[in-house]
Amino acid sequence: MRFASFRPGLLLLALATLRVPGGHAAPFDLAGPTLDIEVTRGARTLPIAQVPHLAAGDRISLKADLPPNESAHWLMVAAFLRGATNPPPEDWFFPCETWTPRCAREGLTLTVPQQAQQLLVFLAPQTGGAYRTLVDAVRGRPGVFVRTSQDLNQAALDHARLDAYLAAVRHLGEVDPAQLKEAVPLLSRSLAIKVDDACLGKMPVLQAPCLAQGGESLILDDGHAATLAAALTSGPASDLAMEASNTPQLKSGYYGPFIGSILDIARILDSLHTARYQYFPALTSMHGRQAALTLNAPPSFHDPKSVLVVALPAIEAPRFPSLHPVPAADLLCAGKSPLVLPVEGTAVVFATAYAHDATLRLTRKDGSSLELPAQADPARGGFVVSDPAAAASIPGGSASLHAQWGFDRYEGPTFRLTDAHAQTWSLAPGESADLIVGRPNTLHLRAESTSCLDEVTLVEAAAKTQKLEWKRVHPNEVEVTLPLQDASAGELTLRLAQFGHAEAQTLTLHAFAQAAHLESFTLHAGDTDGILRGNRLDEVRQLTFGGVPFAPGTLTVHDGRDELRMLAQPGTDTHALKAEDADVTLADGRSFKVKASVESPRPSAVLISKSVQWSGAGDSAVQLTDASELPLEARLTFSIHAQAPAAFSADDKLEVATTDGAFGTQLTVSAGQVMLQSRKVALVTLDPAKTLGASAFGPLQFRRIVDGVAGDWVPLVTLVRLPRFKGVDCAAEADTQCSLKGADLFLLDSVAADEDFTQATRVPDGFTATALRIPHPRQGKLYIRLRDDPAIVNVALVEVKAPPAAMDGMGSPGPEHLQAQDRSAPATVTAAGSEPATR
Repeated sequence: MRFASFRPGLLLLALATLRVPGGHAAPFDLAGPTLDIEVTRGARTLPIAQVPHLAAGDRISLKADLPPNESAHWLMVAAFLRGATNPPPEDWFFPCETWTPRCAREGLTLTVPQQAQQLLVFLAPQTGGAYRTLVDAVRGRPGVFVRTSQDLNQAALDHARLDAYLAAVRHLGEVDPAQLKEAVPLLSRSLAIKVDDACLGKMPVLQAPCLAQGGESLILDDGHAATLAAALTSGPASDLAMEASNTPQLKSGYYGPFIGSILDIARILDSLHTARYQYFPALTSMHGRQAALTLNAPPSFHDPKSVLVVALPAIEAPRFPSLHPVPAADLLCAGKSPLVLPVEGTAVVFATAYAHDATLRLTRKDGSSLELPAQADPARGGFVVSDPAAAASIPGGSASLHAQWGFDRYEGPTFRLTDAHAQTWSLAPGESADLIVGRPNTLHLRAESTSCLDEVTLVEAAAKTQKLEWKRVHPNEVEVTLPLQDASAGELTLRLAQFGHAEAQTLTLHAFAQAAHLESFTLHAGDTDGILRGNRLDEVRQLTFGGVPFAPGTLTVHDGRDELRMLAQPGTDTHALKAEDADVTLADGRSFKVKASVESPRPSAVLISKSVQWSGAGDSAVQLTDASELPLEARLTFSIHAQAPAAFSADDKLEVATTDGAFGTQLTVSAGQVMLQSRKVALVTLDPAKTLGASAFGPLQFRRIVDGVAGDWVPLVTLVRLPRFKGVDCAAEADTQCSLKGADLFLLDSVAADEDFTQATRVPDGFTATALRIPHPRQGKLYIRLRDDPAIVNVALVEVKAPPAAMDGMGSPGPEHLQAQDRSAPATVTAAGSEPATR
């Protein structure tokens, strides 16, 4: 007897939890003997693998295919059954001593009797009285063997589905792992097996091992339940069922139908256990004439001896498979190679050879027909036509699937065929031929049927071609992704190649630079400028609103979106404009609409008067000569008159800021900085050192803010910071420079002894010394330009310390010193006590 380990993949049937009465783990991993079986009905003979059922009158040729060196003597007994409550007659039992030359050569030839319903084959070690014991056991309890026959047949079919799935996965994993992602869902549908979708997310070379391992990947999904769920309630088999049900595999529902059948068989055969015999189920794997047996325990040749129980197809009326096209109303492309007829329904069609000699019958317009061979292929999800070129020669029409189901004629589903010549592609309704470069674009294309579409190619203006990804979203519509991230603007061409059609159809598209996204245009009544908001507004060339053209101005970005100032011609009257759509023209000539709104006039106020209170004026040597300048340490009070709205409210705000926006503050009534003289006039107090900080400088402006809307800026003053002078030291020699001492001298731009700055000393950036070389002051007066406002010349009165010989009666150098001074020499700026540096 040859017992070898069965293929490892078949160990994935989650049977490790099944136990035989002996209590040992019993996966079906032992290869048993092989039976050679043929069935003849009338004049036709078929191998057992093509016979889904038997019928009365069938002639069965049965023999054991044992090796020549087989040492065990096996008694083979074939027994017909006729129901659970009707014991079979003794002449329905047929023994064959396989060790004898005649039985080994001829086996058994059986004719199915009338009223027979099942056929079992027993293989038992030869002992005295073995045949009689088997006959008595079957006749004494026929119902046990009827149930065994039913469950073994069901288990064999489930086994075949799993075996077909594993074989297909392993084959694709070895030949082309990249096909697994497409083929496995079709295998799952064809064989009604659930798979672990997570496996398809792995890299291709790892998908096949993942899909072929663990019960999680092989869950039967055909809906039939375990046959013994309610019957396992007593005896040894009930303990077996309870033990198995507590395992993770059965709790999760893995292989429920398959294991249910095996548990059923185990319980039933356990009930037949005697001191001399124990019965073991044998699963059949049909291949042509061969029925290979798989065992879940090694047979015993000592008491109790093992009896192998084999079930052959039931004796019943034909039960044809239920197949239907997927999807039902879809058109199939006759020119596609290979031509696949997608079907789903009865899984055993794809797991067994019961459906054989399948053909696709095509009907011509003249009524004649053509039949083409077809073959079931679970990895393609249907029947594959062997000669698609012949099918392509018949334009359109219908076709039907026909096959032999065992000995019977099977009429399958009908399919609708089309060809590429009948397909005209166009953009789906609502789609535009205008595309945007710089990003992926998606298009939907339509035809009467998408089944003939083979390939979509993009041709750019420079004749550069690129194959595109596409997917079917409806029977008559596909979605195409165009990667235009690096494409150039211009004309594009889509080429659609179709099966069975040599020439590709073309569609012309237009690619533009990314269009500006326009959100809104806002204009305040009376303004000659408004704000256009959106993205990519750098492409805007012109905006026309109410017949008034606006040209682009300054472009800024706020909160991730563009704001483009649009300017009308100066003096344009915009008071009459009303809210409506404005027309925006881009640089490439495209025109878009944008919603335009006219807001109320901007808040405004006019400056009435202003005054400066400076407590340090008497202590400062600097005398400001221009009323527009405001020392940082001073306080400014100014009054304003409301224009629009014509009255102030307690909620109004006044914003004061430098013209560059670096420093600013908001003044309010509630904070006491704004006091209303009346509803029309307000007095404002500004302490710049406190509200703007010690580093604030430059021109100041103010504007009114009402309900969050800001008005136009109004010039106010120029904020300046002042240095502090301690005095001037001059040497006895009149031709030498003096030293100006003080603090914050870097706030000076330049210093001169005369108003015309003929010999000015310029202060460099970042000057940090406390003394500065300057020309001799005249009568203790210096002329200075402040760094914060260098356009204005101010005066500084300083105390000059010098020897009497070097000074005239007015505190200025004598004439002899003035004559000796070289007026053409360049001015120098140095810190006192250091060498002068020529500027």
